[in-house]
Amino acid sequence: MKVSGTATLHASPEQVYAALNDPAVLVRTIPGCEQLEAVGADRYRMTVTAGVASIKGSYLGDVTLSDGTPPSAFTLRASGSGAPGTVSADVRVHLDDPGDGTTLLRYDADAVVGGAVGGVGQRVLTGVARKTAGEFFAAVDALLAAGGPGALPVPNKHAITLAMRAGLSLGCSIRGFSRFARRRTRQQAQPRVPARECEIFTGEQAFAGRAKAGLRPNNSFKPT
Repeated sequence: MKVSGTATLHASPEQVYAALNDPAVLVRTIPGCEQLEAVGADRYRMTVTAGVASIKGSYLGDVTLSDGTPPSAFTLRASGSGAPGTVSADVRVHLDDPGDGTTLLRYDADAVVGGAVGGVGQRVLTGVARKTAGEFFAAVDALLAAGGPGALPVPNKHAITLAMRAGLSLGCSIRGFSRFARRRTRQQAQPRVPARECEIFTGEQAFAGRAKAGLRPNNSFKPT
């Protein structure tokens, strides 16, 4: 059975790639995933509950992430078995940058299904596979938007603008840049996410910002 599809995620390819390769994200976003345990480098043991039509049950299997070319592509290989039958799949994922702050994800899956679930019919199985993939990518997108595991820190431009206006109106000293960082959650063994610098305002821009915001110039303003 071959299944292909696309999804748009509202984050950069770097963020999406990091999220899709982070077990803390996968365990929270894969539909029906009950457990995801690391057993080696990019290798995991997974327990998932899934169903097709009236055939439902739990599968115990292995997941491997390989052939990665960050942040544009990687391959996910999964195989599992349970009371409903057996499943094995190779999924190639491509991440494209449209240039508008989002990521266009394309996936091509080649799956083999056996046992009782294999007798359901390819049309039904294909529909269920696409629905499940859509739910998974939507959950990843929501988690990234909420700043969950796998999400790199990204400045909120609107919040920064409001904070700048408030600070300038009070004659506060505004830094020329802000440096911040955060650690991944739930994954103690993961390396620290590199700090990212965000240039907010220079001195001249700050005075221009006061005029644009309808505020009087403040001679006591001293950018640091």
